[in-house]
Amino acid sequence: MKEIKVDVFVVGAGPTGLSSAALLAKYGVDVLAITRYPGTANSPRAHVTNQRCMEVFRDLGIEERIVAAATPNTLMGENVWATSFAGREIARLASWGTGEDRKGDYEKSSPSQMCNIPQHIMEPIVLDAATGFGAKVMFNTLLVSMRQDANGVYSVCRDELTGEEIHVMSKYAIGGDGDSSVVAKEIGFEMEGQMGLGAAVNCWLEVDLTKYTAHRPGVLYWLAQPGNDYWVGSGTWICVKPWKEWVLLFMYNPADGQPDLSEAAIIARARTLIGDPDIEIKVKAASKWTINHVAAKQMRKGRVMIAGNAAHRHPPANGLGTNTCVQDSFNLCWKLALVLKGQADPALLDSYSDERQPVARQVVDRAMKSVRDMLPVSKALGFEPGQSAADGWAALDELFGDTPRGRERRQELARAVELQNYQFNCNGVELGQVYASSAVLQDGSGRPQPARDPELYYQPTTFPGATIPHAWLQVNDRKVSTLDVVGHGAFTVLTGIGGQRWKDAARKLGAEFGVAVNAVGIGNGLDALDVYGAWAQRREIEEDGCLLVRPDRFVAFRARTLAGDPEQQLRQALTQILGR
Repeated sequence: MKEIKVDVFVVGAGPTGLSSAALLAKYGVDVLAITRYPGTANSPRAHVTNQRCMEVFRDLGIEERIVAAATPNTLMGENVWATSFAGREIARLASWGTGEDRKGDYEKSSPSQMCNIPQHIMEPIVLDAATGFGAKVMFNTLLVSMRQDANGVYSVCRDELTGEEIHVMSKYAIGGDGDSSVVAKEIGFEMEGQMGLGAAVNCWLEVDLTKYTAHRPGVLYWLAQPGNDYWVGSGTWICVKPWKEWVLLFMYNPADGQPDLSEAAIIARARTLIGDPDIEIKVKAASKWTINHVAAKQMRKGRVMIAGNAAHRHPPANGLGTNTCVQDSFNLCWKLALVLKGQADPALLDSYSDERQPVARQVVDRAMKSVRDMLPVSKALGFEPGQSAADGWAALDELFGDTPRGRERRQELARAVELQNYQFNCNGVELGQVYASSAVLQDGSGRPQPARDPELYYQPTTFPGATIPHAWLQVNDRKVSTLDVVGHGAFTVLTGIGGQRWKDAARKLGAEFGVAVNAVGIGNGLDALDVYGAWAQRREIEEDGCLLVRPDRFVAFRARTLAGDPEQQLRQALTQILGR
């Protein structure tokens, strides 16, 4: 039997576990992550990586590596609906902020761009960062049981190669072990929702579709043919690497039997959807999965927290999966680091669940709604289960025919495609989380009313509990974002001309509380220049006001102007957040 003592024990080494291990190690915490698998992800799985997730990688210092390995935003944009790759195109939607109507919104909202990086390509980069910062990661290691008491967490694991029993004693534990989380079951986390709402298959293929896709580059191609409108049509093609590596996703009804996943059957299905009976195809892998609609009632129990798919399970619609996992970690890890270093009371960890559980609920519900919102596209096409090929093609001919019914159906199709913006251009859902907890001090103001649809459009604000707005600044000869001058494991005070007393107070209180509190003045002659005036437009405070920004870049405290005693106000804020 082997015994290991560690400050934080992370179960799972997917996006949740690896990002948690990397962040904790960067913050100076002794952390061990385990996974029962022999290595990182062995197939594409999650892929769309949104701006908020990229900002976490930016904080970790690996954004450039992620971008270099990913398909760039410029090649993500075309969502295509067609009868086959070689057949009739039905509709197209500019997605992920690439269209002329939305490009400016996405560029203004973040210094980071969305990208398409499959999970099996992303995970080794995050693993390398985690181990580079000093985290320990063990593969082929299965969690058998876990219990906790007032003093620690006690886990029994098994080395899957040797059979050796491993006992891990930790001060805290994070369950990042996915849909079938052993941590959630062992510690008794309660879930709300339903599992197994739909059945799907992923087929990972090598096939050169350059001539069908390079002129309309995108991540998703939705192919629909007569006789099949089950959930998402006949099959959805997900680009893994342009334009020669793909995942073919299709839904099936288990009541009708299990799909044939033999190599011959997969190739036949793929060739039918491509519209080329002779194209060369290599099947790399095929796997089944289910649609779930579940969120944990709470994400902390004592010394154990759950994150990622252990806490929220939903369909891949909106591309929110990995993104939410990584953001759970970003919220939790700075808090754990402060508690372990004795700089904050353990009560700070309650704010993790208070802040992230509502986000989990929102994400799960939005993703499920987006799946249901795809039905109008199928209805508009007129393809139905069991129909003959002749009837199906006739329905499509009517859709594009010069008849009153054809015109009516084309309007229905246009509305159905427009509805897909809530899945593919949903900037507000991706970026607009606002936290409410003991780690946020309200300033007596109300949250700004959205000027536009808050799901489609992100409205930057410095309202306490929101992420600090992005604006480009000049620091010496470097162009940096406001997001770059905060974070990195430290609190930051932001002020402007006339706000020197806030900076003085920040330095004094950082020493007093024993925590890192940086101070940045934005203005002519100060630490950073607001060269474009964008920060002045978005800061929502006067030049001599103050924002106290948490290590995860969320606004914890706001003073609109210099009034009263800055030191007293910041001391009150830090006292509440840290529980000191």
